[in-house]
Amino acid sequence: MIKDPKFEFGDFQTPLDAARDVVACLRARGIDPESIVEPTCGIGSFLVAATESFPHASKVYGFDINAEYVEQARSKVPSASIDAKQFFDHNWTELIQSLPEPVLIIGNPPWVTSSGLSARGANNLPEKTNFQGHRGLDAKTGKANFDIAEWILLRLMEAAGSRSVTIAMLVKTAVARKVVQHAWRTEAPMRKASIHEIDAGHHFGVSVSACLLVVELSAGRRTSTASVYTDLASKRADHKIGWESGQLIADAEARENTRHLQLDADTKPKRRWRSGVKHDCSKVMEFRGQPGRLVNGLGEEIDLEHEHVFPLMKGSDVAQGREPSRWMLVPQRRTGDDTTRLREPSPKTWAYLEAHGEALDRRGSSIYRKRPRFSIFGIGDYTFEPWKVAICGLYKSLNFRVVGPFAGRPVVFDDTVYHLSFASEDEARHVADLLTSDLGSSFFRASIFWDNKRPVTAEVLNRLDVDALAEQMGVPIGEAEGSLTLFP
Repeated sequence: MIKDPKFEFGDFQTPLDAARDVVACLRARGIDPESIVEPTCGIGSFLVAATESFPHASKVYGFDINAEYVEQARSKVPSASIDAKQFFDHNWTELIQSLPEPVLIIGNPPWVTSSGLSARGANNLPEKTNFQGHRGLDAKTGKANFDIAEWILLRLMEAAGSRSVTIAMLVKTAVARKVVQHAWRTEAPMRKASIHEIDAGHHFGVSVSACLLVVELSAGRRTSTASVYTDLASKRADHKIGWESGQLIADAEARENTRHLQLDADTKPKRRWRSGVKHDCSKVMEFRGQPGRLVNGLGEEIDLEHEHVFPLMKGSDVAQGREPSRWMLVPQRRTGDDTTRLREPSPKTWAYLEAHGEALDRRGSSIYRKRPRFSIFGIGDYTFEPWKVAICGLYKSLNFRVVGPFAGRPVVFDDTVYHLSFASEDEARHVADLLTSDLGSSFFRASIFWDNKRPVTAEVLNRLDVDALAEQMGVPIGEAEGSLTLFP
């Protein structure tokens, strides 16, 4: 059961001064509505601010599911038509199509996800539909989790059609990008779009990247970019995001300058970024200490054959420039190897795995099903190359690091790290210099959204044609990669 209604409704009331700042931002953009609508008006802050700045508006509507909030809003804006109504039950198409143009739809929709509501037993949910255009199983299930604000904005855009409508909403920045991406993908009549960053901690006491999203709809020419401003008062955009070939672009100018360095979707990179090892059982598979005196996460001192234990760098080790802090048991050399082959040549390792078989068998991810017992993932010949260029995907910086052998063994990484593997130190350092060059950094700036939970991904890294970058900088990489070195 829900203990706090604020969670059910994503209820973060907008302070009046913040609402006034939003309206001032809209006025600076030349927005001057004849009709004003606030679909989730709460206690009415946006209705107050909007009617103060646009007193000539002939139609003003407000709606909220909370009847007490509706009464408060009515007392503040008696000239408006304000009703208690759930968003998901309202005929928005009929209302918007009936209003005098231009129309301003303004507000602060719930900052909550559908799964978050479902987990708390909430009923304030839209009917499950494939509104995001997913395929396969995602389409059948309605994609289990989505932001309620995203659903609301897309529904309003659909209801607006090609009328002259501006939608201005405070939302999480990730939601704003999804909305403009959906508009580009579906060729919605979006004439202009902008994202204005706000301090959500100051206004709402939450630690999340948030913004004012402004989408201007009307028939005619569509925009292919959205300007991003560092705050509501900024007159000049910091950069623009865009849409190209079905791909969301983080910095349109950087993309223009580095487009020639991107591999085609059908082209396989010569040097492929790989994820670190995934095992989902750190207490069994990871150790502290030194070979010969290793202790697992259960506090057990263990004894394993040397050839299956490798120095481990966690993502934080890579990002902060530390040496390997732990060791990892690697029972396979390639994904899918038959682990029973360890029984005779490595009896201590096999006995250890069997002794902890119950914990390993409980690993929840479906990737372990129908695989040899004790399987791990993210391994191959590349895992055992002596030299790597590595980066942790969780940190908000392009901190590429050259990693060589440690204690005479190749280093392995956890699955928050991506890496390229090399047979020689010279080649690894050469590629690292290319990646950290101004041109290389500009390429990644075009694709990385730094407020994402995992900003750096293998997908983004593998878009770069490292050889094309080297050629342009006049320092081509040698064709020979060197012979593969496997450590026993």
